[in-house]
Amino acid sequence: MTARIGVVTFPGSLDDRDTQRAIRVAGAEPVALWHKDKDLKQVDAVVLCGGFSYGDYLRAGAIARFSPVMDTVIDQARAGMPVLGICNGFQILTEAHLLPGGMLGNDHLHFICRDQKLRVENADTAWTTDYEAGQEIHIPLKNMDGRYVADRRTLDELEAEGRVAFRYLDFNPNGSLNDIAGITNEAGNVVGLMPHPEHAVESLIGTGRTDGLPFFTSILKKLVNA
Repeated sequence: MTARIGVVTFPGSLDDRDTQRAIRVAGAEPVALWHKDKDLKQVDAVVLCGGFSYGDYLRAGAIARFSPVMDTVIDQARAGMPVLGICNGFQILTEAHLLPGGMLGNDHLHFICRDQKLRVENADTAWTTDYEAGQEIHIPLKNMDGRYVADRRTLDELEAEGRVAFRYLDFNPNGSLNDIAGITNEAGNVVGLMPHPEHAVESLIGTGRTDGLPFFTSILKKLVNA
């Protein structure tokens, strides 16, 4: 049976179709989900894609967190469903308290778009098992509000529990504390990161790298073997 992975579209989402394509390239079936619907259409996992939901008014992700679909996503994530938040999706996950901390404007106050080097810190989550811990990868990055922040206690817990999933290497593009590019929840089913793996799944486009594909092959293997 083909794994079904839902991709939520909010007003202002930009990368929903790119994410659907990445899922298809990995061998799973993408399922379009609309922000006003609570029904997840019996998907096996959910991706909250990048963009500027509701124009990033108030705070990035702050309004999208209250969309009807998020009630179901929150319930299902707490019950163990795999959820990936990419860029704006990461911001929404922090606003929904599925991941700790929050996102602020880049410390240099400018939108940034670049090919970013990362180190995989945790290869045991539902979305990262096709990587190796310590592996260095390049993933496109594009954001205005990408600075991850948290209080010292939260940062210490994330570090001690191995819940930093990805870390920026060579250059911190937005001032994120501890060079954090992505984190996971305690159970490892919810992952959020600022870079865009859906833009690095095919060798013929973009930078020619496929370093983002393991996100989608990882979850596919988990769902097929579940």
